[in-house]
Amino acid sequence: MTKTVALVTGASKGVGRGTARALGSKGMTVYLTARSEEALNAAAAEVDAAGGTGIAIVCDHRDDAQVKAVFERIEREQGRLDLLVNNAAAVYGQELATPGAFWDKDLKLADMLVVGLRSDYVAAYFAAPLMIRTGASLIANISFYGASSYFCGPAYGAAKAGTDKMVHDMAIDFAETDVSIVSYWPGYVRTDESKMIPDEYFPEPLRAMLPEFETPEFTGLVIAGLLADAELKALSGKALIGADLGRKYGIKDIDGKQPRSWAAAMGAPLTFFVGG
Repeated sequence: MTKTVALVTGASKGVGRGTARALGSKGMTVYLTARSEEALNAAAAEVDAAGGTGIAIVCDHRDDAQVKAVFERIEREQGRLDLLVNNAAAVYGQELATPGAFWDKDLKLADMLVVGLRSDYVAAYFAAPLMIRTGASLIANISFYGASSYFCGPAYGAAKAGTDKMVHDMAIDFAETDVSIVSYWPGYVRTDESKMIPDEYFPEPLRAMLPEFETPEFTGLVIAGLLADAELKALSGKALIGADLGRKYGIKDIDGKQPRSWAAAMGAPLTFFVGG
């Protein structure tokens, strides 16, 4: 039986690392990219431990040649790519969360328009020919509620809103192929890194919300469910809330809870129209 082949970008930590673990638990061959070789190797070992095959590739998603080489290697080694999860992002946590206007913050926050928006475009560009040949394949770009509401400033919002519109337009180009593309909105996520911070260090009201945070594995479990959906093509081009898909597919988080949607509090995905 042919193994499903996936690539998760930005997989050395956070949502990407948990997603890779979850895809490994489904028996997939998972390629992982990021800049840190040590962290990548550890993440790939977690994929192996979960039941899959983890393959680490050091890649700086600012460098188009490195990205191209990743897809050439996957084609050479596997001859197929069923799933691409675009998660790589230049997120400078402390600076991003600091209160203040964008002109008072470090200009490096604009890097999110390079690694996070442009990098998604580049990965999809190099993935498309292989995924078209593979058939029944899926590109899932990680977005968030910041696409439709103010969240950590305009650089973050532009990166996420741009991701959603880009997905909508790429789906039009993919319409006559067997490739689907979506924006995936996780909820608040308790990553491996944030688990190392004691609850009491979180300010209110964030501390009170912690029990409702998702694990990073939930994203991977739901995306695996999405890939298996016989009606996947009908969802192509849309921004989808992970919690809603979880309920649709009967997928709970690894801690047993059913994650909530934050749409009522933070806004629903915007709708784009074709034509004018």
